[in-house]
Amino acid sequence: MLRERIIRDFMDVIILAQSNSREAPFSGYDIIHFVHRRFNILLSSGTVYALLYSMEREGLIKGKWTGRKRVYMLTEKGNEAAEEAVDRSDEILSLVKQILRGENASKSPRPLPS
Repeated sequence: MLRERIIRDFMDVIILAQSNSREAPFSGYDIIHFVHRRFNILLSSGTVYALLYSMEREGLIKGKWTGRKRVYMLTEKGNEAAEEAVDRSDEILSLVKQILRGENASKSPRPLPS
């Protein structure tokens, strides 16, 4: 249960990281399939598409229609966010550990990427 919640909460980071490693556009179905294969969690299409639309509004990804299918690519802002998440992965892990241990995390050097 906790594992699934963490994965759902970090879906935007998962999408950015996965998209940053590919050249080809990706669809919502591709994300659902990737998460199911990698984490053995089946996400609803509503969950994934709502997040993709939100990320598109934030300028992290850009979507386009190819026939009946909407595919997405990272924007420059999305690439920067993906690289920052990778660069700060140790900091993110440390923050999650502090949260789970109930420790005070007030000494964070920089705000985490949104």
